[in-house]
Amino acid sequence: MKPARRIAIGRALALTLALVVLTVSLSGQGQGGNQGQGGNIGALGQQVKRPPAPTGPPPRLPDGTIDLGDATWTTRGGNLAAWLKPGEELPLLPAAKALMESRKPSEDPYAWCLPMGVVRGNPYPTRFIQNYTHKKPTHLFIMFELMNTFRQIFLDGQTHPPEVDPTWFGHSVGWYEGDTLVIDSVGFNDKSWFDGRGAPHTAQLHTVERWTRVDAGHMVTEVLIDDPGAYSRPFTVRFESTLNPPTDDLMEYVCQENNQYGFASGVR
Repeated sequence: MKPARRIAIGRALALTLALVVLTVSLSGQGQGGNQGQGGNIGALGQQVKRPPAPTGPPPRLPDGTIDLGDATWTTRGGNLAAWLKPGEELPLLPAAKALMESRKPSEDPYAWCLPMGVVRGNPYPTRFIQNYTHKKPTHLFIMFELMNTFRQIFLDGQTHPPEVDPTWFGHSVGWYEGDTLVIDSVGFNDKSWFDGRGAPHTAQLHTVERWTRVDAGHMVTEVLIDDPGAYSRPFTVRFESTLNPPTDDLMEYVCQENNQYGFASGVR
């Protein structure tokens, strides 16, 4: 057998094994992007039986603040345009529209093991970490199973610094308006895509997220996206998240830049 053919077969077998392992792990934990009453659809399309999410009043911390960290959450997947109001279209500037149309799936940063950034759906769970002890929380962390990444949100009343080094998740400050967690973020780089279709943004991006736990098992999030470098006006997207059973937890997701898997290895 020629070396080139042996390598191609080896890569195909490795990819098949990776998909089997991922299917088993998702079936065991029941992760999925589209959750329904008593079941959900996992990342690879498999059906996983789940109990319905609870609908009672949401739990609270000792100071009365809504508790977001009692279990993991899964967000319903979808592209950015699908989260707009019915009939609304992305207000892309001509240059941003041309950039989006030129992008190929193999160029997606996610395919190269890079962070998804803010405002992108995925079938993997997240967890909120609130450092409540005897005093009001000063920080909040959002932990993502996807690539073991996290966001840090400052709740101590600070504002954004005058100069911010551009990063994948930006600099985030937060506060509560009633039972809604508000997160204001700036200082993004322009590397992440908003979705798998290549919806772009620039380093001028400014987001304001409003996370509202409407009951024990459901969360509604509205995000104001303001990026004059890519869009002609600010616009708002809305998505929903569902609480996973308390037995679920974040699993280890190992992925590195330049990881030779999937698109990066030439597999189609």
